[in-house]
Amino acid sequence: MAAARVRSGGRPTLEEVAARAGVGRGTASRVINGSPRVSAQTREAVEAAVAELGYVPNRAARAARALAGNRTDAIALVVPESETRFFAEPYFSDIVRGVGAALADTEMQLLLTLAGNDRERRRLAQYLTAHRVDGVLLVSVHADDPLPDLLEQLGMPSVISGRRHAAETLPSVDSDNFEGARAAVDHFISRGRRTIATITGRLDVYGAQRRLDGYRKAVASAGLDPDERLIAPADFSEEGGARAMRELLARRPDVDAVFAASDVMAAGARHVLRESGRRIPDDVALIGFDDSAVARHMDPPLTSVRQPIEEMGRMMASVLLQEIAHRSEGRTEERPRIVLPTELVVRESS
Repeated sequence: MAAARVRSGGRPTLEEVAARAGVGRGTASRVINGSPRVSAQTREAVEAAVAELGYVPNRAARAARALAGNRTDAIALVVPESETRFFAEPYFSDIVRGVGAALADTEMQLLLTLAGNDRERRRLAQYLTAHRVDGVLLVSVHADDPLPDLLEQLGMPSVISGRRHAAETLPSVDSDNFEGARAAVDHFISRGRRTIATITGRLDVYGAQRRLDGYRKAVASAGLDPDERLIAPADFSEEGGARAMRELLARRPDVDAVFAASDVMAAGARHVLRESGRRIPDDVALIGFDDSAVARHMDPPLTSVRQPIEEMGRMMASVLLQEIAHRSEGRTEERPRIVLPTELVVRESS
């Protein structure tokens, strides 16, 4: 009876446990390693399979394999922003959700690191130099950020969300910021709006530059006045959106449409428009970018450019896992630059 619990080739494997329980290998691994990220039903099924097969986790052997291959079975998700912005913007939580989904059936641990000031960046650089992770996902990188260059020097597998510039050398995953912005302005034009302003994100972020480029292209294609007074830079925050909206109203009180480069900034703009007595969309139409929960819960509901943020997170993690595998096998392949499509979701604000 006891012999039947062990496969003929020797000790039972994790794969056999997973197959017996009807789950993926990564799920079985999480149960065995005590992770809370599994349901009670799944945990019960895996534990039953362990008991039936007589599986004994060989953690020492796994640690030895990792050490021999210089592997840590961990990747870092690095966000070079402050805690305030990280928790205020739905974009980041959606990215984390997508990355987590991609890693769910692997044995990789995800380490979230905020590096919003010089001290945090120095500490992160020391951590990465010690090769305590197998790879890095970089989100919201500014043009002058030294982290990507450090990763290149270390030979660390890395994927960046949004390029730093047109000649980005790291593998990257991004949404089509240019076309998303152009679609937003084209929508305004189709509704008869003619004095169209934009509130930009920080222009040291390449994605914000591309959204401004898309705005300018649509304005020019429609033969409208390319008035620089209709462009107000901000910083992706609600306060920045409000501040920029005040500037726009002071410079061009006749503005009849505003494209904000994020839903959060659009929320700030909406507050100022209401303070000034402008009705949305009767007097001023408003469009944001991201199609986050902020857009759906605004009053009126906000028209927004949907970018597939969770899918971007999943794609980033998948590309990074491929990069790690290729490096471990000594393979060098062309670094992917993936651009996912955007979609304009029309609601009452426009």
